[in-house]
Amino acid sequence: MATDTSTSADTGVRLADWQAGVVGGIAGAAVMGVLVSLMNAAVLAGAIPALYGLSGGVAGWAVHLSHGAVLGVVFAALLERGYPGDHSTGTVVGLGLFWGVLAWVGLAALVMPIWLSAVGFPMAPPFPNFAPPSLLWHAAYGGVLGVAYAGLR
Repeated sequence: MATDTSTSADTGVRLADWQAGVVGGIAGAAVMGVLVSLMNAAVLAGAIPALYGLSGGVAGWAVHLSHGAVLGVVFAALLERGYPGDHSTGTVVGLGLFWGVLAWVGLAALVMPIWLSAVGFPMAPPFPNFAPPSLLWHAAYGGVLGVAYAGLR
């Protein structure tokens, strides 16, 4: 008769909150970027890099992943210092989804159209730009951010 024994050991390796935010934010932005590429590649090749006077897919990916990392750090800071409630995995994932929706409303729907118009981007979306596909993309970002952050911290 065989027995199966499983053991686990704490390695002592733990990411700081901000580090988990960076990694989670980049993971979320990568998943979001794949969705954007499949559904509307012009956003990553044109609109996102145009925010900074750049153009092209590589520049779009670099800017997009950078935004994801920064928003991940802000999420971590708000969660760990501003949210005194439950930090269970389910709560963190739910808050990540909420964060993605907030990013959609505040940044994609309101700030981005104004910013693109200000820099003279010829295909700037209308203000406000509450596009449903963008909501899906940002919810995916927030969900992946929440899952990754909960797993890494």
